[in-house]
Amino acid sequence: MNKQSDTIANNLASTVTRKVSVAIIGAGTAGQNAFRQASKVKDDIVIINEGFWTTTCVTVGCMPSKLLIAAADRAHAANHSAEFGIHATAQIDGKQVMQRVRDERSHFASYIKKQVESWPEDKKIAGRAHINQQGLIEVNDELIEAEKIIVATGSSAFIPDGWADKLGDTMLTSDMVFELKDLPKSMAVVGAGAIGLELAQAFSRLGVEVTLFNRVKRVAGLKDDDINNQAIDCLNRELTMHLGSEITDVSTRANEDENGSTAVIDYKNSAGESQRWQGEYVLVATGRRNNIKQLGVENLGVELDDKNRPKNLSKKTGQIGDLNIYIVGDANANIPLLHVASDEGFSAGSMVCENKKDAYIRPPAIPFSIVFCSPQIVNVGMSLPEIQQDSKLEYVIGKVSFDNQGRSRVMGVNCGLLHIYGCKKTDRILGASIVGPDAEYIGHILATAITNDLSIKAMLDTPFYHPTILEGLRTALRDVQYKMEIPYQSQDAQEDSF
Repeated sequence: MNKQSDTIANNLASTVTRKVSVAIIGAGTAGQNAFRQASKVKDDIVIINEGFWTTTCVTVGCMPSKLLIAAADRAHAANHSAEFGIHATAQIDGKQVMQRVRDERSHFASYIKKQVESWPEDKKIAGRAHINQQGLIEVNDELIEAEKIIVATGSSAFIPDGWADKLGDTMLTSDMVFELKDLPKSMAVVGAGAIGLELAQAFSRLGVEVTLFNRVKRVAGLKDDDINNQAIDCLNRELTMHLGSEITDVSTRANEDENGSTAVIDYKNSAGESQRWQGEYVLVATGRRNNIKQLGVENLGVELDDKNRPKNLSKKTGQIGDLNIYIVGDANANIPLLHVASDEGFSAGSMVCENKKDAYIRPPAIPFSIVFCSPQIVNVGMSLPEIQQDSKLEYVIGKVSFDNQGRSRVMGVNCGLLHIYGCKKTDRILGASIVGPDAEYIGHILATAITNDLSIKAMLDTPFYHPTILEGLRTALRDVQYKMEIPYQSQDAQEDSF
């Protein structure tokens, strides 16, 4: 080592306040799993976190949104039971609705907080971390040198440029909406992805005048045109949607009583005509972006693409190439779902352990997504465009409509369509797309079948109880089987078990 190198090394040594084997940045689902797993072997470990020490799911995502949906479903059932001979009008207490959302959210969060509180205080640092040019972690007054770093900094709601300033207090995101003390009178929801659809329908069912905007004529990111069209048809029955619209500007105007402001959206509808919406709030649901841009991971040799996604990412472990850095959960922008973040955190926490005997690396999850609107929307496995792009795949599409499916009609939820993509060569399920009642359960069964390599025959050999909505799955599977056997004389199957 030359004299200059000695000087640099000595300077670094004199400024480092802590040396650890593993540093975890972020204490959400992925970070907590990584910390627990790595702590089984490593003692010199630290976890750094800015903001709440719970998870996105519990605090601003899965759980509060489902609490709101649960209230909305109760109201909808009360208000829409006339066909059963039951006539009622729900009296909705908006303040109580929103208070229950927060109370139950706190209940779920308390279990996570209790766990975090059990961790040694000297291993927890509350503050914003930054990786400097020397690859050291700067946080508060500390400078930490870590042999391995796990980045689990999560994601934040994306807001188009300038919207926050133009809309001011009339703008909401999914990170803010559950703090409302009461239900508003009106709301625009921008974005028809999972977050936008769920919240738009929930607020609408709770009596809020909701208008949903989306720049393309698609909902929930559906890639199967028939499923997308069916989903739009089902949702249009109770939700005002402007699909294929272009928002040209957002602004506010002062209310006549000088109490607050009214939100304004100027847009062009799908026919290109200029229109204006005005209301109380604009809920921006244009997706989420990973919180990694300002962290300084490039100082560790990590390259990001134009969307701030890490290059050379192992989807199995979260490791970046052969670097001693792992990026997991929403931070890597791979599959931003809780069960994926949990698995990735577990895997990364295992990989940094020297005791590889106990390091169980879980296989990558198959694509699996659920939108908890009504009817529910589910995608499992390969999408139809992915299958069509592979010229080597011979496939058929097994179909069932839920419009006349026995149990669905009995329950008054008979709107939906299921497509199962079957491989003719292997007799296996490649993927599926669903909009329909109980789609979350049908999706889980199909995900299990794909994960465990079950054949169509094996699926059909299992019992389907009558009368259940799941019989629709059997009908679609039978259609797959039929079309595989008689490829040029196939027809769409209908549920025949009444």
